[in-house]
Amino acid sequence: MTDITPEQLAKQSEVERIKDASNYLRGTLVKSLQDPLTGALSEDDTQLCKYHGIYQQDDRDLRDERRRQKLEPRYQFMVRIRLPGGVCTPTQWLEVDRIANTWCNNTIRLTSRQTFQLHGIVKRNLKKTIAEINAALLDTIAACGDVNRNVMCNPNPQQSRLHEEVYEYARRISEHLLPRTTAYHEIWLDEELLSSSRQDEEPIYGKHYLPRKFKIAVAIPPSNDVDLFANDLGFIAIAEDNHLLGFNVTVGGGLSMTHGETSTYPRLADVIGYCPKSKTLQVAEEIVTIQHDFGDRTQRKHARFKYTIEDRGIDWLMFELNRRLGWSLEPPRPYIFEHSGDRYGWVEGANDTWHYTLFIQNGRILDTEIDPMMTGLREIAKVHDGDFRLTANQNLMIGQVSSKRKPVINALLEKYRLAKGHQTALRLNSMACVAFPTCGLAMAESERYFPSLLDKLDKIVKQAGLGNDPILIRMTGCPNGCARSVLGEIGFIGKAPGKYNLYLGAGFYGQRLNKLYRENINEEQILAELTPILQRYAREREPGQRFGDFVIKAGYVREVLAGRDFHL
Repeated sequence: MTDITPEQLAKQSEVERIKDASNYLRGTLVKSLQDPLTGALSEDDTQLCKYHGIYQQDDRDLRDERRRQKLEPRYQFMVRIRLPGGVCTPTQWLEVDRIANTWCNNTIRLTSRQTFQLHGIVKRNLKKTIAEINAALLDTIAACGDVNRNVMCNPNPQQSRLHEEVYEYARRISEHLLPRTTAYHEIWLDEELLSSSRQDEEPIYGKHYLPRKFKIAVAIPPSNDVDLFANDLGFIAIAEDNHLLGFNVTVGGGLSMTHGETSTYPRLADVIGYCPKSKTLQVAEEIVTIQHDFGDRTQRKHARFKYTIEDRGIDWLMFELNRRLGWSLEPPRPYIFEHSGDRYGWVEGANDTWHYTLFIQNGRILDTEIDPMMTGLREIAKVHDGDFRLTANQNLMIGQVSSKRKPVINALLEKYRLAKGHQTALRLNSMACVAFPTCGLAMAESERYFPSLLDKLDKIVKQAGLGNDPILIRMTGCPNGCARSVLGEIGFIGKAPGKYNLYLGAGFYGQRLNKLYRENINEEQILAELTPILQRYAREREPGQRFGDFVIKAGYVREVLAGRDFHL
């Protein structure tokens, strides 16, 4: 790994200057937190707090009215927990629930990266919230920022023994790639400050960390519910007799883009080789340091690893990686992905245990008058003797339920109406990002609007006889891809309030991007466009043919084989 010279820094983005001056992510966060005159942090500190797992936001529903009243925006903070593989204990679940109902907005958000987001925290309560998260043996370190973020791993209860071993590698990768600065513990946990004569060391990241965020996922075939090919770095578990041998390695995935800028585009990762499991951490570290050294630090929109690979090529990457490793990756081993969704209800695992997967619409856990979901899950956590597993599709698995406790859990599922039946397969394969009112990047509604659109689409698919046919459908309020909309067989990306781009044709197991079909259309136009396509799919599809494959064969959109062709 090489660090950045002052001459290079002068040519780089403003965020790089902030990192350079931050004293290893400290900045002036302590001072900003103590400032009683504003509910916000300083401008530079709003960038640095991301590395601590925190986003500064404001309530956009109130923004115009507060501006008219000459008040500052209603600032609040979103905290994202680091939760490798999405696994937590019942005790930790109860603590997250308590914190959400004490310092936050009385909801928990399950993210598409298998972790918790807590919203609505005001500045004066931010430090208490972080401290209590850590007291629950959780943390928020590196959940955001230009570092490796939460490492994903699909739950895969059908292969419980294998999952345990693969999950351990996801956890180890996460720990290995954590920043080493002690700034987090000093600022949020009041641990002793470093002496002025001592310097932090970041052996992997250096003083300037990465050019942009970096995402890693681990998948266990045949399930690709983590959408592995959407990640900067991926590991596909290769097993024999349910025992892990090693991983196929993938590089260069990423989904974000900018409307109207064709130089930005989503890209799916390439499979570049196989490594034995004992070499996994070395491979992860060297790929991260390659991106550290060669990623673009002048243009944030061009700074992701996918562009480093597009600019220099896979052959260059392989040469550089093998040189740093001191050995060469082997050719990829055979594997098969069959789906990218979750399997709902009870599934039997190993060692006389069971797993129950719940559909959580858009990942939002809260209580309503007719749906006491948060209370129900709290009561389950009080008696549960296994674990909870957050899925990459914003759903929740009650995992490792003993046969003795299964009837108790089942009774609570029924009591609190958590075991919902009669959902269409379309809805069960849906995802939406948060968007308004808290996301500063949102151009259109997503989480708040998507359920009502699905109500209308449900009627269409039922009338067409497709109620039990899974179709991946996803919505985001902007093109940054938090709900992986460009991997939806039907994808919506917000353009303006009430207006969306409609994309069609992604692969059912995450192996193909979708393609723009109609631009800047409203709900009436969306329904008018999709109704005849869904009806035709019901009439003309071949046995086993997925919706994304059908719309390509029928000529609605062209197949997108490479990210650089996404806008063509």
